[in-house]
Amino acid sequence: MSPRGTTRTGRAAAMPNRPYAARPLTVGTLVEFHGEDGRTYTFDVGTLPLPEWHEALAASWAARIGPAGTLRTRASALSAWGGLGRMIRCYAQMLQPPRTPDQLTIDHVDAYLRLRTAAVGVSPAGEESRIAAATFETQPLASLVAPEVRDRMRPRSRRRRNPLPGYSDGELRRIVAAARADVIALRDRLTATTPADLTGSARDRLDAARETGKVSVAGLPLREQPQTRARIARQLFVTNEDLTPMLVLLVATTGWNVEVIKDLPSHHRRIEDLAVELEVTKRRRGAGRWHQTVTWEIGPSNKELMTPGGVYLLLHALMAPARDLLADAPFWATWHRAGQRKQGCRNPFGHELGANVYIQRWVRAHQLLADPVSTGDDAEPLVLNFNRLKTSIDVRRTRQMGGHLPSAVRSNSTTVLFRNYLSGDPSTIDWAREVVADALTDVERTAWETHQKALAGHGRRALRIQPRAADTDEHIPGTETAWASCADHDHHPGTGRRCTASFLDCFHCGNCVITDEHLPRLLSLLDALEQRRQHMTNDAWWERYGATWAAIRREVLPTFSEAEVDQAAQHKPDDSLLDLVEPTWEQP
Repeated sequence: MSPRGTTRTGRAAAMPNRPYAARPLTVGTLVEFHGEDGRTYTFDVGTLPLPEWHEALAASWAARIGPAGTLRTRASALSAWGGLGRMIRCYAQMLQPPRTPDQLTIDHVDAYLRLRTAAVGVSPAGEESRIAAATFETQPLASLVAPEVRDRMRPRSRRRRNPLPGYSDGELRRIVAAARADVIALRDRLTATTPADLTGSARDRLDAARETGKVSVAGLPLREQPQTRARIARQLFVTNEDLTPMLVLLVATTGWNVEVIKDLPSHHRRIEDLAVELEVTKRRRGAGRWHQTVTWEIGPSNKELMTPGGVYLLLHALMAPARDLLADAPFWATWHRAGQRKQGCRNPFGHELGANVYIQRWVRAHQLLADPVSTGDDAEPLVLNFNRLKTSIDVRRTRQMGGHLPSAVRSNSTTVLFRNYLSGDPSTIDWAREVVADALTDVERTAWETHQKALAGHGRRALRIQPRAADTDEHIPGTETAWASCADHDHHPGTGRRCTASFLDCFHCGNCVITDEHLPRLLSLLDALEQRRQHMTNDAWWERYGATWAAIRREVLPTFSEAEVDQAAQHKPDDSLLDLVEPTWEQP
């Protein structure tokens, strides 16, 4: 077909021969759900009490889960339906139940919240009520229920988000190494030739299982059948026991949530053996942004387990024998055993994403241990959590990008990345403190070097500071400035002419003389500089005041004793004179 399709000069585009009529979502009290993840479900509002609610409730629920609704996956729809059903059943059991939606009152809502709070706690009860309230905000329930009642369904939440921290470097290294070793063993197992110790009948069973997905063990003793069936199937297919290391390795290399990994498509496009392109289903992102095209690097053949594209293609190939036996050809295709009749190949996440994955069994098999809390403590068994695993990957990628969040983002926005993954991670906090401390050290050193270089240009290596000028008979010539004295105002060390520089430049001048009498005004100047810092960018502040601040903090104040500084602080003037020495248009 040409890029222009069937149209050309003189031939219009094809038009439908009849008006389009969308299939209704509701049939009586039945509401059909078609999720963005390809999963469907039928909700029966008629199973709930309060019959006079059914018509309006079915219409509002259809709008909630319809094309314009925000519940676009089966899992989210079932979760919200559970809370909504509990709410309606609770209303029906009250002494004076609301027979119709317009009879619902604030007292009913408060009673429901008290019952749920006693059962599950304040935060879960409030969250459940807020989710159910979204159905009441859609028509026709929004017109039947009073606004103040709908507002009461949304109690204010004071719960702070406490995201789970990631794993330490050692824990992450052990988890990924164990997963990679298992995937290597899986690859070797499925690509090996038929074992030589198999008899002719065993080879026949193997060939039959490859064609049908079912392993026949007829004629063997009953006690030997389960082990024999599993042994033959493991030579051909990926099994549910292999899922955990596969999921771990995909999350670790791609950086995506495990829900996205469980919903990976099998259709993909290879780009010159350099990358693989596929469309993933991104959950929890809102209507209209559910699908995203990603491009994953493949890498060299000897490092296929180090790159996301390499891992994806390897697992895609390993599950190909089971995928060929399935009509919809999903990415995930495993063999499962549930007796002679129910055995066969399937998509373990086809029905729901919450399929049983033997996570902790895999952890125990590898004896993975968490880092000790303190020195001398015994190591506890590690608890594997995919959210923590993703957090660990995001933390390390953010470090690699130098903390630049827009560059570190792969599957989330910068706000979500920081709030849900980085903000609660102890290693991120420690690393950020180190980065900030190093940055401050660098900028202070730069300011100090600027001050020293300016003094060196005037032929001096240090400021002239006399801590106890009042106790000596030495005459200190010069003219008083805002915060110091000038030994020769008529002859600038750099030009030989009358000085016209700002008083802030006095601290880098060879004519500057500082005594203990100047100390109160210097402390007042430091306070003013710190106040200016709050109203300026860091770069602008350090460029304008950094060298002056460094000269006072690192050269002047250390010359005086702590007692002298404390006494001067008690007599420092309120006016620092900083505004007077700068033109108005230069003030921040």
